[in-house]
This record gives sequence, structure tokens and C-alpha cells, in this order.
Amino acid sequence: QVQLVESGGGLVQAGGSLRLSCAASGRTFSSYAMGWFRQAPAKAREFVAAINWSGDTTTYADSVKGRFTISRDNAKNTVYLQMNSLQPEDTAVYYCAVVRGWVKVLPKTADAYDYWGQGTQVTVSS
Repeated sequence: QVQLVESGGGLVQAGGSLRLSCAASGRTFSSYAMGWFRQAPAKAREFVAAINWSGDTTTYADSVKGRFTISRDNAKNTVYLQMNSLQPEDTAVYYCAVVRGWVKVLPKTADAYDYWGQGTQVTVSS
């Protein structure tokens, strides 16, 4: 079992930055690919970014590419999402998730992920 706890959300003005953190329990954290998703009101959960177990491979949604950066610190069992140049359309609840098992290609669909955090709210004002 893996437990995930997100933090770092909040209210920020357009153009601002936030860094989300996702702390994971479990000694095998470093073996797992991790992802960030977001869900805005009345919208489906959408992929944001993912990172492989070692941190040397990442992938992003087109909507955040060049603005967001995913990273991880396996010594701290934590994955991060640095969000720059935030826009009102980035407003959502952000979730981290873990893929249990080896993956050849970082998945971008929610059903590929096995464990989820409770989410953290990000609100960007215009």
C-alpha cells in the first residue's frame, strides 16, 4: 500500500508560481513512476505531468509544457510540481498518483495509476 499526501496549493495571481509537493509512504517509492493530474469544477480529471522512477524521463500535457516542471527526490520520498506563469485556467484540484509496477512509457491516463492522494486546491486569480 502506498499513501500520498499533497501540499503546497493555494491562491496566486496570474503570472505567479507555486510548488506542489507529494509525500509518499512506503520503502519502494523510488521504484514507481509518478504523475500529477488536475480536475477543475465540472470537468474531467486531466493529465498534467509524469516522471519515471529515476527522474530522468518526464512528460507533460501540452497545456503546461514550458511552464510546469515535475521532479522527484527519492531520498525524501517526494515528487514535486513547480508551476510557473500560472493562468486562471490552471485553477483546479491537483492530485498526485503512483503507478505500481514497471512502465515502458509514462502513462497519461488516470486509469493507469494505482494510488492517489487527496488533492490540493490551486486557485489562480486574474
